[in-house]
Amino acid sequence: METVFFWLSKIVWTVIAPDSLLVLLVVTSWVLLLRGATRWARRVLTAVVIAMALLALVPLGEWVLYPLEARFPPNPQLPEKVTGIIVLGGAEDPLRTAAWDQVVVNDAAERFLASMALARRYPDAKVLFTSGSGSVLDQVHKGADVARKLYAEQGLDAARIVYESESRNTVENVVLSKAIVKPKPGETWILLTSAFHMPRSVGIFCKVGWPVIAYPVDHRTVRGYLLRIDTGLLGNLDKVSVGIKEWIGLVAYYFTGKTSALFPSGC
Repeated sequence: METVFFWLSKIVWTVIAPDSLLVLLVVTSWVLLLRGATRWARRVLTAVVIAMALLALVPLGEWVLYPLEARFPPNPQLPEKVTGIIVLGGAEDPLRTAAWDQVVVNDAAERFLASMALARRYPDAKVLFTSGSGSVLDQVHKGADVARKLYAEQGLDAARIVYESESRNTVENVVLSKAIVKPKPGETWILLTSAFHMPRSVGIFCKVGWPVIAYPVDHRTVRGYLLRIDTGLLGNLDKVSVGIKEWIGLVAYYFTGKTSALFPSGC
């Protein structure tokens, strides 16, 4: 069932992603022109132009992302002792890391930076890094392999780091990680992931009975400055895509019983 869910989620998102829809609308207008339906072609092209103009001028993506990022406070108060630090993958680029034999990270690199800072703050805590491959075609290059290389280069003690490398999505991150570390009642675990991804992640942890302290990083909105002109078509389109995908993920995970609430705020 989980494999079906994984494949279906990838296929559906490929079709409905905002960039895919823009391309589909342009192709549709071209087909309409070829068939002589100029009135409908103009209407479709007008919709495309309006959408692109908005994406090029205002931070639509941040409006979509902000409620997600604001769900959990940044820099939460932490206890004196913690059992472990959970790092959800997503900041690594496994294919390019393997191709160039150098660690390659992406826009979510704060996940790595914060995990290393917390690891030094809590020298007795375990560090659990969970990431396999979310690619439909490439299940060879794993996110955990990148983390293993990066943490070794940064001098973290390998004996305290646990790697989970078979997960393909967030729910598998949680389920497989729990099976590995077997958290006990009363233990304290910190969860590190991107702020926009934190609500869905916390919901899954709550669903499996593993309470965590949310430590969101990688904020992509400008709090208190959302009403502005922000030129940058590609950047805004990327944020819209990330935000819409996460909202769809919240709904899909909730109605398939994978999270504790539609918009989780904690256990």
